[in-house]
Parts: sequence; C-alpha cells; structure tokens
Amino acid sequence: MRSPRPRRLLLLAASSLALMGGAALPAVALTPPSAVATQNAQPSKPWAQAASDIPADAAVRFGVLPNGMRYAIMKNATPPGQASLRLRIAAGSLMENEDQLGLAHFMEHMAFNGTTNVPENELLRILERLGLAFGADTNAFTSFDQTAYTLELPRTNDETVDTSLRIMREQVSEALMKAEDIDSERGVIEGEERLRNTPALRSLKAQIALLAPGQRLSNRLPIGDLSIIRSAPRERFVEFYEAYYRPERATMIAVGDFDVDQMEAKIKATFSDWTPKAADGPEPDLGQVAPRQPETRILVEPGVQSSVQLNWIRNPDLDPDTASERRDALLQNLGMAVLNRRLGELARADNPPFIGAGGGQGALFKTLDLASVSAAFNPGGIQRALETIEQEQRRLVQFGVSQIELDREIANSRAALETAVQAAATRSTPALANALLGAVNDDKVFSSPATNLALFEATVKDLQAAQVSEAVKRAFEGQGPLALVVTPEPIEGGEAGVTTLLEASRATPVAAPAEQAALDWPYADFGAVATPASTTEVAAVGATVVTFPNGVRLTVKPTTFKDQQILISVRTGIGEMSLPTDRFTAQSLAPMVFTAGGLGKLTADELNRVLTGKIYGAGFSIDSDAYQLSGATRPADLQLQMQVLAAYLTDPGLRPAPFEQIKAVLPQFMAQQMATPGGAFGLQASGLLASGDKRESMPSPAEIAAFTLDELKQGVVQGLATGPIDIVMVGDVKIEDAVASVASTFAALPARAPAAQPLAGSDQRRFPAPTAEPIRLTHAGPAEQGLAYVAWPTTDAVNDRTEARKASILAEVLKLRVMEEIREKQALAYSPGVRASSSDVFTGYGSISITADTAPEKFDAFFAAVDAIIADLRDKPVSEDELNRARLPVIESLRRSQAGNEYWLGQLEDLAARPATLEQIQTHISDLESFTAADIQAAARQYLKPDAAWKAEVVSINAPQ
Repeated sequence: MRSPRPRRLLLLAASSLALMGGAALPAVALTPPSAVATQNAQPSKPWAQAASDIPADAAVRFGVLPNGMRYAIMKNATPPGQASLRLRIAAGSLMENEDQLGLAHFMEHMAFNGTTNVPENELLRILERLGLAFGADTNAFTSFDQTAYTLELPRTNDETVDTSLRIMREQVSEALMKAEDIDSERGVIEGEERLRNTPALRSLKAQIALLAPGQRLSNRLPIGDLSIIRSAPRERFVEFYEAYYRPERATMIAVGDFDVDQMEAKIKATFSDWTPKAADGPEPDLGQVAPRQPETRILVEPGVQSSVQLNWIRNPDLDPDTASERRDALLQNLGMAVLNRRLGELARADNPPFIGAGGGQGALFKTLDLASVSAAFNPGGIQRALETIEQEQRRLVQFGVSQIELDREIANSRAALETAVQAAATRSTPALANALLGAVNDDKVFSSPATNLALFEATVKDLQAAQVSEAVKRAFEGQGPLALVVTPEPIEGGEAGVTTLLEASRATPVAAPAEQAALDWPYADFGAVATPASTTEVAAVGATVVTFPNGVRLTVKPTTFKDQQILISVRTGIGEMSLPTDRFTAQSLAPMVFTAGGLGKLTADELNRVLTGKIYGAGFSIDSDAYQLSGATRPADLQLQMQVLAAYLTDPGLRPAPFEQIKAVLPQFMAQQMATPGGAFGLQASGLLASGDKRESMPSPAEIAAFTLDELKQGVVQGLATGPIDIVMVGDVKIEDAVASVASTFAALPARAPAAQPLAGSDQRRFPAPTAEPIRLTHAGPAEQGLAYVAWPTTDAVNDRTEARKASILAEVLKLRVMEEIREKQALAYSPGVRASSSDVFTGYGSISITADTAPEKFDAFFAAVDAIIADLRDKPVSEDELNRARLPVIESLRRSQAGNEYWLGQLEDLAARPATLEQIQTHISDLESFTAADIQAAARQYLKPDAAWKAEVVSINAPQ
C-alpha cells in the first residue's frame, strides 16, 4: 500500500496522457470506435435482436412484463456474492418541453427525496445500512436520451435484493415531489450547475451549436436553464414524471451472483403492478441535418486547451443492428485506426505540428452521424495543426490505407477480441451491467465475445486494403468540413483567417504515405537465466516469494479473479526520497515522458509496430519511496511483457521530442487548471499542505523552461540503477511461469548495488501550521465560483495502520454529516468532499479534509457548518446506526476490492522486503469492524481540534473588489 499520489502529479499525468494520445475537444458521447461498433438502430420489436441476424448473448435472459417493462438478467460471479442493478428510463433532456429545461435531471434528484413509502432522507440510510455508499454504490445520471438509476449490491441475499428492488420501484413510480422538497433541492441543482460550468462544458456547447443548429439537441443540455430550475412549479415536474416515468419506457438490468429464476421472480413481483398515471409523453422531433456549406467557428475561452476540429455530418443511420451494419462500421473503424496511428506518430516526432490529434466517427443521440479529425496545439500553433490534420485526413481519403497498415490494425483488434473470448467467464459484473445499459440505450444487440470475434473474423477474412479505403472514404462524406477552434486567446484574423488557412490547406496537393521498414525485437536476451536462491510460501495471502542471487525479489499471487489478466509492478530505488525538498528538478517531468520516449533501440512508435498483436503495457511513476514500472498482459505474452519492462529499466529512450513537448504543454495545462476553483486549488495548495515541500509543488513556467533532458536522464538513470528490485505479479499466472519470466529478464541482470541514501530531509513531510483565518488563493474562472477547504492533521500508516484506519472511519462519519448538513439542509455545495489520507512512508503525515465547491458568499456559512459538525462529533458519541452506515459501505467496498487483482498488486508491494506487513493486510476488515462509537468520538476529540485546522478559500480574480 503506497502513499496517495499528490493531486498535482495525478493531474499532470492524466493530462499528459490525454494530450499525447488523441483529440482535444471534450467528448460529446460519440459512439466509441471499436471492432464491432455500429450506428444506433431502431428495432421493430422490444429487443434489438428481434430485428437482427446477430444472436444475443445466450447468458442473458431477456423478458418483457405485461405492462411493457423490459428486463435483462445475467448470472455472473465476478466478484462473487455481489450484483449490479440498473434501472433505465427511456427519457432524458431531449424529452423536455421549453418550460421544463433541466427538469429531467432535476427529477432524477427528486427520486431520492422521498417517495410514497420511503420518507425523505431515509432512502439513502436504508441502503447505507445494507453496505451501499452514496455515490460509489448508489447513484443516477441523466443524459440527453435516458435517465438511469444504479445500485451496486455488496450481497445478493434476499434482504439486500428485495430492499434494493423496492427502492428502485419507489423511485420510478412513487416519487412525491413535495413542493417544499423541490424548493430545498433547487440550491443543490444550482450548485451542480455552478460546479459543471467549466471551460470544457462551454466548449461542448459551442461544438453542439456548430454541429446541430436548429435541431433539438442544440438547446437540451441536461443541466438545463437556471431560470427554470429556480422557478419551475411542482406541476411541471409531475407532468414530466408521469409522461415519461412509465413501465413501457423502463428497462431493469440485473447482473450478479444470483439464481436467474429467483431474480426474475423478484423483478416480476416488484414491478408487474406498475401502471401509468397519465398519457405517454411524445417522442421529440430531433430535426434533420440541414444542408451546410463549409463553416468556421471560434470560441475564445480562457483556460481551455487550444484545439481545432474538422467535422463532416450527415443524417443518422437508424437501421437495425445487423451483421452487415457491423461489417460496414468495422471497415470504417479499421481505416480510422490507421489514421489515428499516423497522427499519433506525427505527434511524437521531433518538432511536432500538434500536441495530440485523432480522428473518429460515430452517432450523436440519433440526431446526426459525424466523422471528425481534431488536434490540440499550443497557442500560436493553429496553422501547422490545422494543415496537418486536414492533409492527413485528405491523404487517407485520396490514397487509402496500405495492406501492411491494415494487417497491423487487424492483428491488434484480433488480439483484443480473442482475449475477451478467453476472459468471458470472469467479466466484471458492473462492466457487464453498464454494457447492457449501453446496448439498450443504443438499440444494439448485446452479443457475446465469441459472437463478436466470429463477426470480426468473417469480415477480415481476405479483407483487402482497397475495401477499407473505400469504406473510410464514405465516413467523411456529408456536410462540411465544419471547423471549430477553441482557444484561450484570440486567433489572428478571426474566423475569416481560419477559413483562409483551411482553404489554402485544401488546395495543397498531398502524396501517398511512405512505406515503413520492417523491424525486429532486440530485447530478448538479458543474460544467463538465473536460478532462484530461495522460495517462501505465504499461505495466508496465497502468495509465494522468490528471491534470486542478484537481489531481485518476486512476489507472485495466482488468482482466478479475471481470466487472461496478469498485473505486474516493478519497484526499485528510493523514488522521491532521492529528490530535494527545497528546489524543483527535471525529474518531476519523468512520469510524463519516460514511456513516451520509447527504448534506446526503438522509438515508442517502432515499439508499437514490432509488437503488433501482443498484449502488454508499460507505465512509470515516481512514488514516495521507489521508482515503479508497471504492466498488464495475458499468459501468452508474459515473457514478452517482462522483456519490455526489463528493457525500460535498463535502456530507456528518454528522447528529446516528448520532453520538449511536455515542457511546452505544461504552462497551458496550468492555465487550464487555474480556470476552475478545484484545479487552481490543486496547483496551489498541494505544496502548501506539505509545508512547502517542492516535490509536492508546481514549478513556474520559467522553472519548467529551465529544465534540461540531461538533468532528467541523469536523475532517472541513477535512480533506477541501485537498490533491490521488487516485482509483484498477480493474476492468471502459474508460479512456474512467473519465475521463468523473471529468471530470464530481471534476475539475469548484474547484481544490484545497495539503495541510495535519502537526501537530507527528504524522508520527512509535515502538515502545515494551523491558520487563524483561511488562506486566500485565486482562480481565473467566473466570479460566482469558489472553493472552501479545511483540514486537520491526523496520523500515518507507516507501521501499525490501525489508528489510520480509525481516522478513515471518522472521516466516513463526518462525510454523512457533511452531506446531510452542507448539501441537503443548507444546499451550500452540490458535492462536498470528505477525505482521509495517511502516508505509509512519511511518519506522522496524514489528514482529514473537507472540500466544497461553493459560491464565495457562502464561505462563512460553510466554515460555520463545519465547526458545528465537528463540535457535535467531539461532544456526543455517534449512534450505532450512524457508525454502521459509515462503516459498512467501506467494509463492503474493501471486500469487493479483495476480489480483484488490482487490490492485491498494491497490498503485496512490501511483502518481500517487509514481511511484517502481512499482519496489516490480514487485519484490515477486523480493524474496521472493531471500532466503537466511543473510539470514533475519541478520535474526533484527538484530531478535529479547531486550533489545529488549516483553512483555505479560492476566489476568482474576476470577482468585484
């Protein structure tokens, strides 16, 4: 178990991966490209398979109640003893009238605010007593075309299943929508609108306005109209609820470890007597795609990523989901995969024309189909970015794909589909439930992995590049190109200037792409195969520890959680302890450029080409006390996976292109983060919460510009060169195969030198001194947005983790109070957060914090509410009911995690080096179960002291002074 990674580094890593990997504009819920993707279909009978020649997955029982409600039930025991429920209503914001804008989403909130037989505030408490956590296990969402209620059941006994089904039935047929409750919830919705009003959302609005002018989609974002949210009378809610919450628009999905006959009987008993209370709501007229000429739009949005997107739109294909439709989609997606590979290689070249780029095609809520190509770029780089994506799109259309390129994409798709077939028996229950929900919403056949592979093989047999070239050409037929530029600063020449650039690019001839040379894999030999020096079985956790003469330690745990999945971590060195605390170093960029630089003998793109058709992974991070490589593979590719990781350890590429690209991206990324209160807090407060430790802080643009690749190389190579190597391997693996894969790679390397000693002070981290008044930080977003934060120091989890676990349960109790008081009663924030953190590296470093995105004028009320909550926790013991409602969801979530490889990969990281951690692993649940109400009160008195709190508030620089 490692210390939580700093929010700063998590943000940077996520941002960098996104920018390096694909398109820049926010997602618009396009149909994701996949080997078997298809357009939306409209079946003539209740289920899509009734209008299709594709068989539905035989493991699913499909049915329809006499009242028209559909259900899909599937037995699945991964994880064991648990279930996922989804109740879909075929209505979203597209169904709203002009005086109801936002009420589909508002109605979703009201379904949790009291029903005929479940009093207000009791619904969530009932589920908490069963071990379901609000948000994680109990949730809902509203989209343009559907509303869905979701439950993750920790058990499938009668009490849990019956209660959960009863509550879902109450939500969709018995919501009271009392006028006073609606009024109380208005502030929560307004807080959600304020939280979601980000540059990304405003960019999405601009994108939809360009693509669908005059169509219903263009003014039906689910968050709605604030004026209606603030004033809509109760009858508007009732009209929508009774018109669209009705059995013939409902689909119940149940996946889990239960008897299918019994679940079907329970669904029938719960929902069969549901009858409509009013006439069915009309299906909306979505409008037609109008004839369009090429058009350019620019959105100037401070804090947004600079991007350009070219779109071609056409009327939606509403044909049923058939083998023929899937074949057509597959051919187009294979062509798009070639385009994306070409664009990716351009992004990773020296002096690239953009940060990242990508193309795709899909359907937009049955309103239109589109194909697009887009790029993210640094300010000032629009001409090269626009010219490159336009000409690469045209090169694809004009010259098509080569057979070599096509065969590569076929091999990669085949590997993924074959792995899915082999892993079908251990598919994740929540993932299956979500996949069924998606299939229902898109009117697609929920087909089995075997069927998907068979359809794929039938399509690609003897498939020629010319066929794919012709298919992908058709994807770009339609109205367009419609160009959208989103930029944090004005573009010279405005829309006319961009149009001129686009026209000039379209007049530029393009040539066929150059052939690429064949490559061999040069990292198959790391020395003589080693023989283990010792083998120790750790039966308590089902693991085996193997040591090798050169100091390599392997901990392997075979599991049956997920077929065809092996997770691997490789740790060495001392990580952040080798970095200074008082200055920034180029190593802070290493996680973002390490794997992007490829290997010494292969660039990242050459690596991808030579390993076509293989399943492997390569990740890199710098933890508090180690450098870590990570990978994920299948049994057939285990040996190769270990060769890849050993090659990254011994011969990392660390090339200039990704390093210079990240240096150019980071200032723009920082500007983006500063555009929202949460992002600004993450940038500015991470170092403050570590008492100024530079390893947790964000360097300035000038400091980033001064970083050199030589400095990064020296630090990382030295860091990886010393200290024992600890490898953890968890999953569908035999012990002898794990040993063999390490014996010929890491264990074949020369003996390791001892680990370096930490720099002075780098093995320490301190919580900041308390603040009498909140520290004021700033963001660059709208004036009405703000953030308030308060935290208290707690304890570490370095050795005995019991006290840290007690603090975590205290935080869960605090979370219940915060949600009830700050969200529900006072409506100060839509989603206030409570978090407990305890380092297992730095002695004494831990905290409990409360965060709220809220309006600045509500800061005082927030801090006052927090003070009252913690005073009550200190002064009065919590009830047993409240303690259990806080604790049981944590325990059930932990049990669920323990049935997954990811959990054990983290837990076993220290086992070989620190055998004493075995007891800590074994006592986690028993510790949580042992805490009493008196323990929690004592912890509140110990940690939640007013004079120990560190407070901050984030306000806009645009606010009136």
